[in-house]
Amino acid sequence: MKPKAMTVAGVMSGTSADGIDVALVRIAPGRMRPRVVLVAHEAFPYPAVLRKAVLAAMNAASTSTAELARLNWRLGIAYAEAVRATAERHSVQVDLVGCHGQTLYHQARPVWYAGRSFGCTWQAGEAALIAAAVGVPVVSNFRPADIAAGGQGAPLVPLLDWALFAYARRGRVLQNIGGIANLTAIPAGGRAEDLIAFDTGPGNMVMDALMEALLQKPYDRNGAAAARGAVIEPVLKAMLRNRFFARQPPRTAGREQFGREYAMRLLAACRKHSRRPEDALATATALTAKSIAASYERYVHRRMHRVPVDFIVSGGGARNATLMAMLARLLEPMGCELATSDDYGMPVAAKEAVAFALLAWQTWHQLPGNVPAATGAQRAAILGQVTYA
Repeated sequence: MKPKAMTVAGVMSGTSADGIDVALVRIAPGRMRPRVVLVAHEAFPYPAVLRKAVLAAMNAASTSTAELARLNWRLGIAYAEAVRATAERHSVQVDLVGCHGQTLYHQARPVWYAGRSFGCTWQAGEAALIAAAVGVPVVSNFRPADIAAGGQGAPLVPLLDWALFAYARRGRVLQNIGGIANLTAIPAGGRAEDLIAFDTGPGNMVMDALMEALLQKPYDRNGAAAARGAVIEPVLKAMLRNRFFARQPPRTAGREQFGREYAMRLLAACRKHSRRPEDALATATALTAKSIAASYERYVHRRMHRVPVDFIVSGGGARNATLMAMLARLLEPMGCELATSDDYGMPVAAKEAVAFALLAWQTWHQLPGNVPAATGAQRAAILGQVTYA
């Protein structure tokens, strides 16, 4: 199919499970890479009862078939309403929808089960409901095709990072800080196959869990609580000894590694030194900052060809002033200039939704969407499944 210009709605709900981002994106074929223009972006927080259901289902040790089926359909309703509201609010006719879905479980590495060893992933949200409500085809379930090709099913944002941010004279690092933090490094003048991309570890996930447990708030607005605390260095050093941080890329993480149980272990360790909630939050914030900077230093820094590097942050963590100040201090000695994607015309909350609009456009035109250098796949793969209206 010859690629054509389309308006695509990208839909993203991340591991923070705080809500839905919808990006309306105009995508057209280009000489070297697709041309991607953000038309509009809206955010829709989950209702409290839906967020509670999502968090309970994520990596759950025990639940019911009925609960999971109902959640799958309830999420589909939420996605459909969000896309319709965004399109109507901005008077935009959508041609296609790309919906990531809500990750409930992601097991990138093979595990023995029922007589076979394999990796698996599950993103919930019934695509048929979106297609019926919006009246256009929906591409969903992006990750399995990459896993079937030998990859880890993530990260999938690097194609967009390369399309928007590759630059001839400067290196670029695109650091997303959602529930999980992940980076895409693009050497100066780099091609798609030159990318380095992987999950660095926890993003907002541990901080948010501690805010819920200690202060009954969903997140640390602007990092204000952490700013009042002191980092407990012995705990930070101990948590950074987690085996994940020593694992060579490609690598991916989720609540399976850094969810409730990990956050509660960090809290228990902090309480041996201090009972102040702010100290635990400062330590969790430092864990995110230090794991990002250490990942860059260990796996990326030497491959950026000693040119200036723009370190561009997106996701909810970009709004955390305490976290950003910690990151700036850690990265500056390595020649990185910290910025946010806002500074480059891409709202920090919109980038991942834009990425899944682009991936849907690729799928619709039977073009691969994964970057094997990032996911570890043995080949490029056409991602996703198409549900027709």
